[in-house]
Order: sequence, then structure tokens, then C-alpha cells
Amino acid sequence: MELSRELAQMDAEALRNLTVTLLAQLTERDAELSAKDAQLANRDQELKAKQLKIDQLTHEMAILKRWHFDRRSEQMDPMQRSLLDESIDADIEAISLELEALKEKPASPPKEQPRRVALPAVFPRREVRHEPENTQCSCGLERIGEDVSEKLDYTPGIFEVERHIRGKWVCRRCERLIQAPVPPHVIDKGIPTAGLLAQVLIAKYLDHAPLYRQEAIFGRAGLALPRSTLAQWVGACGVRLQPLVDAMKVLLLARPVLHADETPVPMLKPGLGRTHRAYLWSYSSREYDELKTVIYDFTEGRGGVHARDFLGSWSGKLVCDDYSGYKALFDRGVIEAGCMARARRKLHDLYANHRSEIAEEGLEVLRRPVRVEREARELKLDAAGRQQLRQQRAKPIAEALR
Repeated sequence: MELSRELAQMDAEALRNLTVTLLAQLTERDAELSAKDAQLANRDQELKAKQLKIDQLTHEMAILKRWHFDRRSEQMDPMQRSLLDESIDADIEAISLELEALKEKPASPPKEQPRRVALPAVFPRREVRHEPENTQCSCGLERIGEDVSEKLDYTPGIFEVERHIRGKWVCRRCERLIQAPVPPHVIDKGIPTAGLLAQVLIAKYLDHAPLYRQEAIFGRAGLALPRSTLAQWVGACGVRLQPLVDAMKVLLLARPVLHADETPVPMLKPGLGRTHRAYLWSYSSREYDELKTVIYDFTEGRGGVHARDFLGSWSGKLVCDDYSGYKALFDRGVIEAGCMARARRKLHDLYANHRSEIAEEGLEVLRRPVRVEREARELKLDAAGRQQLRQQRAKPIAEALR
């Protein structure tokens, strides 16, 4: 009633101003509600995408665990089965870490950690001390103790325990306790140092030493590390190193010239009873590039879609062989730079198998631009110097070869 009387007493101008104000407030309220609706829609999409990824990883982990624990039907010899177990354990650890990062867990009391067996006392100890940067206090700081944690390091053939000692400092008058923070490690609360993890990875992927062999090697050094533990370390390192690979890929795809190649590798695949041909694709910067980078991309097939997925929208000059899988890249603007070593190989086959005189002449012509490149390296020419030398010496050779 009071509102009705107030409105009745207002003149036309006041009513108009009130109406404009109310409409403006309603418009502002509608805009806020629309923005909140958009935020909720975006959040729903993010949650759906995250849940889809979680479901996918959970499905992959279920398959891996079934392969790992139900092996009676697999027709594999013990050696193949051992290699397969290593790969499955590493994949399960990597997927577990990815799931932990995706899932939003509610706050819960910390789980009681299992007691770790003490590292053998016969191993030599190397102390790494961590003290606060500033131990000054107007009242006077007093060292009251220290925390000691041990990490297992490895020099080929020799184990060494790295003791991290973090001193505790307290000011009894201020009732203030300070201590150096725990140094970061690749695997939190784990025993391996970065050096030991690097040894495991290099031995597995560079020296081609399977984990069951490394288990025996470490056993001879005094501590047998189970291959399941080594596999978990490998999987965790794969996840921790992925940001570095992503950063390298961004830098690599900013280069104007790239080299690409693919190499078949045998892959154990449960259910087949034999190895499956997979492929390891390599993408690298050119010889004279300041950025010396090679990235390997493992795929289960050789289809050109894998190269397209890796390169994305990159455009530039691609040095590669004549494999048809690259053709789709050239159709969308990538410039093909044929590999002269592959071209030479065909002539070499003709000469080696049939002693073709034309092939022999072609081989001699192809040696000449190689000599030009060798001369450019010996003279340590810059890009402009190499281009000038190639125009003067290599271009006539290419024209004669054509």
C-alpha cells in the first residue's frame, strides 16, 4: 500500500526516471545471469572433457592390469613376457600419475606411509647440507637439531647414499623455528636421485638393457632393485619429462626447416602371439641450426596421419624421403626437400647389382655436392656464405644431374 501511495504521488518525469533505472538494473542483472550461465556451461564442458579423459585412462589401466595379472592365455615365451611386464608396469605408473592430476580429491587425512627398509649401512655416505639462507635474529638463533633423509644414488657399478641433512634453527625468545626447505626431487618421497633415474633411463632406452637385466646388474652392486620398482620409476619419469618434451616441440615447430624420418620397431602386443610392427618417427632441426633438437614420436602404425598430427599447422621445408605418407603435408603448403641420400641409394643399388655405367656416372655426380658441403663445413661459413658457395658450385651440379 505504501509503495502504491508513493507511486501515485510521483509525477510523470519521476516515474519515467524510476522506470529507466529499474530497466537498467534488470538489464545489468540479465547480463550477470548470462555471464554466470556461460561460466557454468564452460565449466560443464571442462568437467565433461576431464571426465572423458579420466574414463579413457581408467579403461586403459583396466586393460593393462588384465594383461598383467591374467597371463595364462598369452602364448609368449618367458623372455617376451618379462619385457611385456616391464612396459605394462611403466604404463600403469604413468597413467596413475595422470589420473591423480585429473581427479579433484577432497581433503583427507594423510595416509600412513609404509615403513621403508633402511638403506644398507655398507654403502658410502655423501652428506649434502641444507641450512637456511639467513640465520640472523635480533634475539639470537640456536641450532636445536636436524632432519636427515637418505636418497639412493648410483655411479655405474657403485651405489652411494646421499644424506640430506636439514638443520633446525630456533629462537627461544621469539619462539620461531626455521629450516631449509626440502629440495625438489623427481619422485617425491622416493629413494632415487636424479642420477639414478638417469642411469635407469639411459640403460633402458640408449643401451637397450631391459629392466630385468638392470635388476641383476644392481644386484651385483649390492642392492637388488625389483624390476617392478624400476618400471614404476620409468613411468613416473615419462610423466615428469613430458613438459620438457612439449617445450622442445614448441621450439622445434618454430624452425623453418625440419628433418623427418620413420623407423620400424618390433612391439610386443598381447593376444597376437608375436611382435607387431610399430614405428618410431624422428623430427629434428637441421645441421646448422642453433637449436640442436630431436623429438621421437612412437606410433603403432606408419600412416601419414601421424606426421600430420605431430606437425599440426607447421609450414616450412621438410627434408624427408619419398614416402607417400608425407604427401598430404605437401598438399597443404609444406615444401618438400628431397633427401639426396635416398636418391643416391637407388643408383647405388643399380650399380651394385648390375654394374650399370649410367648409375656409376650418377654416383660420381652425386659425390660432387657432398664435397661442396664438406668444404663449407671446413671453412666454417655462415648461412650467407654457404648459400653463395652452393649457388656457385652446387647449383651447376644439380642442373647437370637433371
